[in-house]
Amino acid sequence: MIPRIIFILCLLISASGFVSPPVALAIGLVFGLALPHPYGKEAKKSSKFLLQASVVGLGFGMNLRQVIHAGRSGFVYTMLGISFALLAGMALGKLFNVHRVPAFLISTGTAICGGSAIAAVGPITEASDEEMAVALGTVFVLNSVALLIFPSIGAGLGLSQSQFGLWAALAIHDTSSVVGAAAKYGTEALAIATTVKLARALWIVPVSVGTAMVRGAKAKIQWPWFIGLFCLAAVCETYLPAGAQEYAIAVKAAKIGLTATLFLIGSGISIATIKRVGHRPLMQGIILWLLVLTSSLWLIRVGWIRL
Repeated sequence: MIPRIIFILCLLISASGFVSPPVALAIGLVFGLALPHPYGKEAKKSSKFLLQASVVGLGFGMNLRQVIHAGRSGFVYTMLGISFALLAGMALGKLFNVHRVPAFLISTGTAICGGSAIAAVGPITEASDEEMAVALGTVFVLNSVALLIFPSIGAGLGLSQSQFGLWAALAIHDTSSVVGAAAKYGTEALAIATTVKLARALWIVPVSVGTAMVRGAKAKIQWPWFIGLFCLAAVCETYLPAGAQEYAIAVKAAKIGLTATLFLIGSGISIATIKRVGHRPLMQGIILWLLVLTSSLWLIRVGWIRL
């Protein structure tokens, strides 16, 4: 009874609009590590939908021209970055004796967009529930770390809004954590991070198709519907200015929804989750993430990657 009351109170606080995304995530992590989750399955299902709905809402604050520009200008380095992460991830998986399927899931999640990518390619690889849990657990743990440390690192290195937004989109796994970190850094960083990350998330489709072709799988490929709705929302914001007031309300609601999502995600990280992941997949995920993190940061700072 007490965990239920505490969970509901923490959720209400996170959704109040007075709590920042990192604080909501921290509250969720403390709850998840300290108390048994009374609504584990429900929270997991709700966080996925709420995240996607929040991303769509943020689209009402984005200009379509920015989305198109981010996707077009970043095509080459996105393709190269995804290829590098996949190849390096599989090599690390072999080095650490991680089974091929979870190694591929972790590599895909790091390369594209975390849990969404894992959820898309998991059925195609015929991954078991345990393999999915290992990959998702690894990504969620690293996401939590990234959301907490990225803004401080960016400020310490003196990254501009544009540089930080680009770095967050390239080096943080899940869209929720990308948006949360960028929102803390600044408005311009948020706009850039969201558009670049969503343009990158479109690569779920070709990677899923390629995986299905290689494996000869007949599993249905999951199209990330929320990306299409995000673009539709951006179309409204760009070409239908009459609804500016309603768009502003939608964006504000989306930011609150995102903050609540981060609490739900944090509450799902328990000691049991960390133990279930194990040290070998976690080592693969950490080293791969550090490779992506440092290489993308260096390329951005020297000006080789920019918008």
